Amino acid sequence: MTPATVTEPDSDGVTRYAELGSTWWPVAWGPVFALVGAVLEALTGPVHVLGWLVVGVALAILTIVWVQARRRVCSVRLTHDTLYLGREGLPVARIAEFEEVGAPLGARVLGGGWTVPKRFAELPLRLRDDTVVLAWAKNPDALRAALRPLVGPWEADTS
Repeated sequence: MTPATVTEPDSDGVTRYAELGSTWWPVAWGPVFALVGAVLEALTGPVHVLGWLVVGVALAILTIVWVQARRRVCSVRLTHDTLYLGREGLPVARIAEFEEVGAPLGARVLGGGWTVPKRFAELPLRLRDDTVVLAWAKNPDALRAALRPLVGPWEADTS
């Protein structure tokens, strides 16, 4: 995963929270589909083994591409220094607040997408420059719990 805004390695390298964008089990869908097709074809006559083999391999390859993309674009990882969302990294030091922050209309979504990915819940973050951005996670409460010890108290500049 290559972060868009962070190029420095993390100081401790310990992952404090992680969500994979996808598991690898969907790769088995294509070969299983081809096997079921071959078995059903065997019930009615001769089996076109090469055809079903090509179908199984082709679907597996397409699914590998899909899983790789999901793992790259929809993964969430929090280390001591950085919150990685998809292709973007946000230094934890820039996060001012994450508890009860409202999401204004038009807030920028972290991770390089236009919207929060499907099946992910948004987690608004107030940055130290007083802008609000949208982080996201399948389990935002667990991400909040992991952020709590890393984000210190912050007071807005009132001058």
